[in-house]
Amino acid sequence: MSKNPSVIIVGRMNVGKSTLFNRLSENVKSITLDYEGVTRDFIKDTVSWQGRFFDLIDTGGISLRKSMDPIAEKSRQGVLDLIQTVDAVLFVCDAVAGLTSEDREIGKLLHKSGKKTILVVNKMDSKISAENIDEFRQLGFETILEISAEHSRGIGDILDLVSNMWPAKERALPEEKTGCNVVLLGKPNVGKSSLMNLLLNKERSIVSEIAGTTREAFSETISFYQEDIQVTDTPGIRRKHSVTEDLESLMVKSSFRALQETDIVLLLIDASESKLADQELKLAFYAFTEKHKGLILLFNKQDLATEDSKEFMASSIDEYKYLIKKVPQLNISCLTGKNVGRVLPLVKEVCERYNQWITEEDLTILFKAAIERKPLYHKKSILIVYGAKQIKKGPVTILLIVNESDWFGPSQLMFFENLMRANYNLVGVPVRFVLRKSWRAR
Repeated sequence: MSKNPSVIIVGRMNVGKSTLFNRLSENVKSITLDYEGVTRDFIKDTVSWQGRFFDLIDTGGISLRKSMDPIAEKSRQGVLDLIQTVDAVLFVCDAVAGLTSEDREIGKLLHKSGKKTILVVNKMDSKISAENIDEFRQLGFETILEISAEHSRGIGDILDLVSNMWPAKERALPEEKTGCNVVLLGKPNVGKSSLMNLLLNKERSIVSEIAGTTREAFSETISFYQEDIQVTDTPGIRRKHSVTEDLESLMVKSSFRALQETDIVLLLIDASESKLADQELKLAFYAFTEKHKGLILLFNKQDLATEDSKEFMASSIDEYKYLIKKVPQLNISCLTGKNVGRVLPLVKEVCERYNQWITEEDLTILFKAAIERKPLYHKKSILIVYGAKQIKKGPVTILLIVNESDWFGPSQLMFFENLMRANYNLVGVPVRFVLRKSWRAR
């Protein structure tokens, strides 16, 4: 749990909140498109400025009127609840549009909340913006900043004001990360957000039967047996040919960016369907064999699975046992809670395997003894392993010193991988090999 002061960005829809967040944030990037309601779930990042730190939160557009759209209503209520928990507010308004009745309503809410508030008048890029600026003084906030988030004007002023709102002694340095980063991947509406909420034991993700509810990847940290596990929920992955809109294209990019930065992938699969979908298989192979991420398969919606669907799914899995046999599988139901309590312990186990170290002596003895018993050949030339050494963890990466590195192809490396899996617990984690002809430049 962060000890930094928290600052939330609020305002009505399409006033530039996410663009401002992206200017202030150093790591996380929010989706910015000229559509109303693009940001639904809130996202956050720790911002540092002149040696001081605060947690910045981006939110969807706020409205004080209840919405008939259940997703929009959950987003609206989530922002209202979040305002009560933060230390300060950046209230963003649109200088081009001028002061609106919605701005007035939000202003009244913030005054009533008693939170420290900076009024940020955005889009100060034109003559009409300058003409409208005086209107915003009617909102009654002591501190008003004129900015252009798109052109980075006034960003330093915001950082100066926010970072000096609290004495330095109250700011906490970011804690060193321990544990693993975990990302939830899968098709739309497979249960990723429901699982995220269950793991956090709170409603952090908006859950709906409507596909595409989660529009951008966001992360939360869970403390589990004195270790921090960062869990990231992501938008659903569709087949490439069905990604037709700009927004959905960004959703896919957001998911793949989260995959690049994670250690362990939790791939959720709908157990009520009769087989693994092509994109699920591609995700599994891509994460495990190309990006070398730990992998756990979670078969969700067991409450909807029939005997026939279970039989067909088992047959579908058997077709890909080359990969499937290497990774753990868990049947769960986010609706009934079945086996959800086993997810984090399984993540912890895979994380420990992903970060394990094997001694140079043990590896060298294992490999040399194996090829003495069963020599390997390239055409008629024998393959020789002079030594082996683990050079990296997360993932397990093995340096092999050999007579001719070009002679060690996929089948030869698979021999050594299978040997390692037979002697060490590597369930759920990939193994990478680096080949050299000498120990130099390790």
